[in-house]
Amino acid sequence: MLVAGVDSSTQSTKVLLCDAADGTVVGRGSAPHPAGTECDPAAWWAALLQAGGALLERAAAVGVAGQQHGMIVLDDEGQVIRPALLWNDLRSAAAATELIRELGGRSWWAEATGSVPTASFTVTKLRWLAEHEPANARRVATVMLPHDWLTWRLSGGGPAAGGAAAAGSVVTDRGDASGTGYFSPATGKWLPEVAAAALGHPVRLPRVASPGEAVGVVGAPASTVTPAGTSTPAASSVPGAAPLSHGTVISAGTGDNMGAALGLGLGSGDVVISIGTSGTAFAVSEIPAADPSGAVAGFADATGRFLPLVCTVNAALVLSATEALVGTDNDGLSRLALAAEPGAGGLTLLPYLDGERTPDRPAATGVLRGLTTRNSTRENLARAAVEAVLASLADAAGHLAGCGIDQRRVLLIGGAARSEAICRIAPGIVGVPVLVPEPEEYVALGAARQAAWTLAGAAEPPGWPMRPAAEYSGPPAPQVRERHAALRDDTAAWS
Repeated sequence: MLVAGVDSSTQSTKVLLCDAADGTVVGRGSAPHPAGTECDPAAWWAALLQAGGALLERAAAVGVAGQQHGMIVLDDEGQVIRPALLWNDLRSAAAATELIRELGGRSWWAEATGSVPTASFTVTKLRWLAEHEPANARRVATVMLPHDWLTWRLSGGGPAAGGAAAAGSVVTDRGDASGTGYFSPATGKWLPEVAAAALGHPVRLPRVASPGEAVGVVGAPASTVTPAGTSTPAASSVPGAAPLSHGTVISAGTGDNMGAALGLGLGSGDVVISIGTSGTAFAVSEIPAADPSGAVAGFADATGRFLPLVCTVNAALVLSATEALVGTDNDGLSRLALAAEPGAGGLTLLPYLDGERTPDRPAATGVLRGLTTRNSTRENLARAAVEAVLASLADAAGHLAGCGIDQRRVLLIGGAARSEAICRIAPGIVGVPVLVPEPEEYVALGAARQAAWTLAGAAEPPGWPMRPAAEYSGPPAPQVRERHAALRDDTAAWS
């Protein structure tokens, strides 16, 4: 049997069609998303249909993993009120500060929700909406996440399927729910009073499915959900919403980082550093995290465990900006960086070009230190950019030690992991050998693995083999981390 996994990311939708038995990819498709930090969810649906095409018709089960934290708000008729605010929209930074102060401080948030909210979290976007678009805020009846929206549509949901009743059939999973700021990963339950405090009135929240649960079957009758987030045990779908065959099973889906963890088959001691539009460092854990410093987000994963995660706003786009600055492409930047010596001739870049989440500096900008007439070369600038991204993410991974993560190996994934410079320079910055799994859409692969799990009705996900990985090692370069840390600390008062 075949299963489909969908990755609806910030920039595009990717679809993988896989053999349910071992994860072999037999088909793939992709379609772009509009640029920006807000988006009409209809654009994601159109991209899914374009990317999925005939692939979805061949799948016995479908799972969706989507970008975390996005805020989609519906009115009483199930209509989208405004474009979704995405994870990288930082306009709610002040709202995050307000909510932390109003609801018990950083320790309370860490204990109650597993995370101290930053501007990325959905809860802060609800407060921003209440303060800046009060008329829209008053109309909000249902709040959902990007993957919830797509799962709902695949299951036949949408305004045309019954308005408010259709909105009541929305389902999420504990992994993606754990990034909202109004869910407790430790208990697996919503905190509806937190969402209400942020927006100004109670709202309907999706039902939280169990790991491995089927939330839809094409052609079966739909279920209902209450404003408190509870539901009848079965969730199912309305036929004709997408090119799916009768009887196609819809899995609960999850957030993108949870999908990547499932696609990689992470075990104890595995730390992932992902360099995509955002940068993340995460690991699976048997215990929930609660970091009052706010550096670590105490997420849940897609299997019933936990996924402590540290996120940076700036990652691959720093490399893209540098490519434009020096007039080259991905491969050219890699060649230039490898032609320079470690330390980039004394150049140090603080890569906070678009503000930053870790550390929490939403108003920060990039800083280049150490520029002289002797070191102002394209090679050194390219090297400084690569080292900056890696040093920032190595710092992020270091925060996981405080959550009881015993780092035994580092897996490097994401679009930038295809860069030879990133792979060869990373071990010296991270301080340990680095495994780079063969390039694959691991978020979509994880969504497909969840779909196969749901299809089988098993207690655990199928044991798909890990993709082949190249190992990179090299001498430590502590001076790079030290210079990065010094510049980071020296500029702390700037933003």
